[in-house]
Amino acid sequence: MTLDDALTGISGILVTPFDADDAIQPARLAPIIARCAAAGVDALTVNGNTSEFYGLTFAEAERMQAEVPALVAGRAKVVAGIGRSVNEAVRLASRAKADGADAVMVHQPPDPFASPRGVADYVRRVGEAAGLPVVLYLRNAGIGDAAIAALAALPGVVAMKWASTDLMALARAIRAAPRIRFVCGLAEPWAPPMTALGAQGFTSGLINVAPARSVGILRALRVGDMTRANAMIAGIETFETLRAQDQNGANVSIVKAALALMGDDVGHARPPAAWPVAPESLARLKDLLAAWREGRAAA
Repeated sequence: MTLDDALTGISGILVTPFDADDAIQPARLAPIIARCAAAGVDALTVNGNTSEFYGLTFAEAERMQAEVPALVAGRAKVVAGIGRSVNEAVRLASRAKADGADAVMVHQPPDPFASPRGVADYVRRVGEAAGLPVVLYLRNAGIGDAAIAALAALPGVVAMKWASTDLMALARAIRAAPRIRFVCGLAEPWAPPMTALGAQGFTSGLINVAPARSVGILRALRVGDMTRANAMIAGIETFETLRAQDQNGANVSIVKAALALMGDDVGHARPPAAWPVAPESLARLKDLLAAWREGRAAA
């Protein structure tokens, strides 16, 4: 499978495992990666938002990038999430290829004073350091159509993960930048409307828990069966609703709690995430996982 093929499929975002002493434990991803490979997940991202990238120290981010590609072992394309200060981003990017990554994903800088031309310079420097295909991760379309088009035109940029709910801006961006791939960056629930506009594939944190469900949704979208895709998305609605609690602060927490209930304990979610999961949410999560196992409709 080529990188281009993988980017039109599922971009799974791996969690970062911690032990009881709050130390990262990359090897605990092994059963999760195996489950994703068996289900047919196309690409796996390390140091994404579901990976708690901004909750990791720089040394931890380096270690995750260094060790995860070997765990994947060619069963999927590996995308390395890149961010932080420009010097740290360049440092991570410069070793991504040697670490075994197939591409880098550049987080949109969260700096409150980020300028559109400054972001373009940031991406350019990361791309030059990486020497790999660049995927842009856009969470805020407020930088404007011209800036988005300029980012898409940068050398090395092959795709943009669109994580903004501004669908009109997405449509304009797709028209303005036909050279690159656009990917739904808001996971399964937003994939149908973005697919209808011309995006291909989607990001997913669900893959850590139930990758076959994500792959089923992708297959329905690829054949234009929106009815089936939406029915399958309805089956994960409770999971996504639980993740959206605490102003989306339970996003990673619910994934990690589900993994623990499944016997694949990857530890806690770090502050500022919501941890531990509230008792009533944990009860709903247990019921949901039981329904999935038994093939019942999700409650």
